[in-house]
Amino acid sequence: MKKNNILKVVLISICVVVLLTWLLPTATYSSELTIGDRAQIGIFDLFNYPTVALQYFFHILLYALAVGGFYGIASKTGVYRKLLDKIVDGFKGKEKVFVIVVSVLFALLASCVGMTYSLIFLFPFVIAVLLLMGYDKFMTATVTVGSVIVGIMGSLFTTDVTYYIKNYLGVNYSAEIVTKIILLIVGLVLLLFNVLTYANKNKVKKVKEEDVEYYVPAVVKEEKIASKKGAKQSKGKKVWPLVLITDLTLLVAALASFSWSSVFGLETFSKATTSFTELKVFKFPLFGKILGNVAPFGEWTIATLITLLIVATIILALVYKVGIDEFFDGYKKGVKKAAKPAFIMMLIYTILVAVTYNPIQLVIYKFLLNIGKGFNVITTALTAFVAGAFNVEFLYSANSVMPYFLSLVTDTKVYPLVGIIFQSMYAVAMLVAPTSVILMGTLAYLDVPYGKWLKHIWKFLLELVIVLFVIFTIVMLV
Repeated sequence: MKKNNILKVVLISICVVVLLTWLLPTATYSSELTIGDRAQIGIFDLFNYPTVALQYFFHILLYALAVGGFYGIASKTGVYRKLLDKIVDGFKGKEKVFVIVVSVLFALLASCVGMTYSLIFLFPFVIAVLLLMGYDKFMTATVTVGSVIVGIMGSLFTTDVTYYIKNYLGVNYSAEIVTKIILLIVGLVLLLFNVLTYANKNKVKKVKEEDVEYYVPAVVKEEKIASKKGAKQSKGKKVWPLVLITDLTLLVAALASFSWSSVFGLETFSKATTSFTELKVFKFPLFGKILGNVAPFGEWTIATLITLLIVATIILALVYKVGIDEFFDGYKKGVKKAAKPAFIMMLIYTILVAVTYNPIQLVIYKFLLNIGKGFNVITTALTAFVAGAFNVEFLYSANSVMPYFLSLVTDTKVYPLVGIIFQSMYAVAMLVAPTSVILMGTLAYLDVPYGKWLKHIWKFLLELVIVLFVIFTIVMLV
């Protein structure tokens, strides 16, 4: 495998964007489309944009590093490898069941709760299990990334996708909900068909420790437990506290990421948070001062989840009595493993900054959307795909094209279908685009070359596109 392949691909993508700013004029829309002069990205601009990306999206970097730190401490507990081995042994001969369960879980969390980036928390764990089961890196990448992508495609009540569709198009969460569920189910079926077919063709092999040592802790033999000062024996330590802490962290993240007030009009969490933070002890709001400005469930972001993850890491260390020196050593090792994917993610956000500061996108969208007259499924889908490829997050993808799109398509009857198209094609873009944070971060972690990923995933991609266009056409005709 070529060294630093993913880094090179992202850097080339940045260069492509720079070149486009030299070739295309700027275009903005505010009640009317305005074509401006070219706003070329220069050398100083190019080196300034990563700083801007850090300023606005530093929380993405911190979250990835916090995930690495959590697993660094989990490895120090002496039971993380035990847990991995127990799961592998428990699913021996039934590895495909594990694949199905994980795929369904990830897709549902991404679809119903909006956990896309936050699901990265479970990626190292699932990757470790699949590798220990004997699956290769392409299989693990497809299961983790693919299931989240399917969840985005069939988004139902998410703050990062359907919330913005609702705001831009004025459609309710319930609009075309049956179609969204169909998209989710069909996407899952196609994903599982492809990964299980791949698993049948590429039989699991006996795992060698040297092949997976980067992703899983070494086996600790009970009779050779380290005796150096501060080290704690792993013998007799229970696995369940690690499972409980991990599960509770995931549960809290899921509850906190779901927009209860927006979807169901439920203000319970908001009122409970206010009551708790205003609770006074000797006329002093002690809990509010300790917690600070904490958002109620339903309004948590990745930045908020960082705190949750760090607290979970500290609790994990306390429960398993990880010494201070061991804590810092384990956290440092975990962060070091997460550094490369995290750096790749921040570079990708540099592209978002570049196309935001130099608005060249509308020139492309204008060309695509004016190929035919009025609403056209093909041109709309292609535009949504390109917008997804240019913009890391759906918010920016929608913001880059929706206002202009709505000036061309004024028939509100097609807006529910438009929402379906935009969320689906954004998901498809995130499956293959070199600007996909979740994809490129995972490939960087697994050291999978981008070109080989495309060769591996193209059949699934083609199947998705064909099925999507069939569904789009049916919805339009009904």
